[in-house]
Amino acid sequence: MIPAPRQLFNAAFTPESYQAMLADIDQQLPNQLDFRVAETPVFVPAALRDKLIQAGEDIIRVIQQSDFKQRTDAAIPAGQRVPHEDEHAEFLTFDFAVCRNAAGELEPQLIEMQGFPSLYAFQAYLPEVFAAHYPIVPGVTPFLDVADADAYHANLKNLILAGENPENVILLELFPEKQKTRIDFALSKKYWGIEAVSLPDVRKRGRQLFYEKDGREILIKRIYNRIIFDELARYPNLNSEFNLTDEVDVAWVGHPNWFFRISKYTLPLIQSQFAPPSYYLQELISYPADLENYVLKPLFSFAGAGVRLHVTAADLDALPDKENYLLQRKVTYEPVVQAPDGLVKCEIRLLYTWPHSEAHPTLVAGLARLSRGEMIGVDFNKNKDWVGGTTPLFEK
Repeated sequence: MIPAPRQLFNAAFTPESYQAMLADIDQQLPNQLDFRVAETPVFVPAALRDKLIQAGEDIIRVIQQSDFKQRTDAAIPAGQRVPHEDEHAEFLTFDFAVCRNAAGELEPQLIEMQGFPSLYAFQAYLPEVFAAHYPIVPGVTPFLDVADADAYHANLKNLILAGENPENVILLELFPEKQKTRIDFALSKKYWGIEAVSLPDVRKRGRQLFYEKDGREILIKRIYNRIIFDELARYPNLNSEFNLTDEVDVAWVGHPNWFFRISKYTLPLIQSQFAPPSYYLQELISYPADLENYVLKPLFSFAGAGVRLHVTAADLDALPDKENYLLQRKVTYEPVVQAPDGLVKCEIRLLYTWPHSEAHPTLVAGLARLSRGEMIGVDFNKNKDWVGGTTPLFEK
């Protein structure tokens, strides 16, 4: 999207250089990369960068309202409310489609949001890998409200560890060695010294939690939470001493309740030129006249599961549980990333940290995804190139 760095990058790109980059990642982190990394970064011009920042601020204003918890209380499903919820989410991630407005300018349009950590470690690593294999102009950066990689790492370390010994802080997942995002866990250990521990391996003694390392039982004081209840539901017979809803003496870094509060459930609350209209389905007296321009999203499923791009009034009438859905006006992704054989669609995720010592979140970096399909997800981009996850490099 910025012509000069794009032309420089594309002139240097070859399929062989891309394979060499992937081989480099595998050499550094053997067998850890289990999702498709796109062939290129996304070069984000200043005008679009500033609109993304404004779009994020529009959302944050809603999240900071005094009645936000009250308005989102129903987002937490029965039986999944975790005790000792904190004042606000410590991680915010907002996903925006890159679109073109009526004036012909690029602009973001909100697709999804999460009060949950994304690939914070990997997004600090990937720009370095691109820079090691391709010419990247000095006028772009992966970082926003932090100065550089050192400041980024310090920001995350302070948030996740909060001064604790790293061995008393764990990254909690369900079977982390099997997760497609496990490269982020390996990098989290490399950068911040925290172990990825599977939920069934957590031991409970009264109100205290422990894990085993090198034959020692170690007290857990803080949990960097990466577990999604949606995945837990797939294992109804999971043999675990610790349930997330237990009363325990531990500090959550990314309290699980915020995963629900800041999610698709929040979309109808956002009023912004960068957020398409969204409605709780059960609250609609009548459906939009142009229903073909809306997408149906389940409120309580994640990673794109259950999204329906084409619905009719009859489809909606047939739903027995309208309270579990929302309608969101469709957006038109503008193909903007120049691949060797044409233009590719793009989505940009903003990554924030929000320690409790700070009054306002810090926008630290971004994540980008490229797509040639109808949606961004993997299922719509099988057997295609110049698609997948990557890093946005913002104009300075």
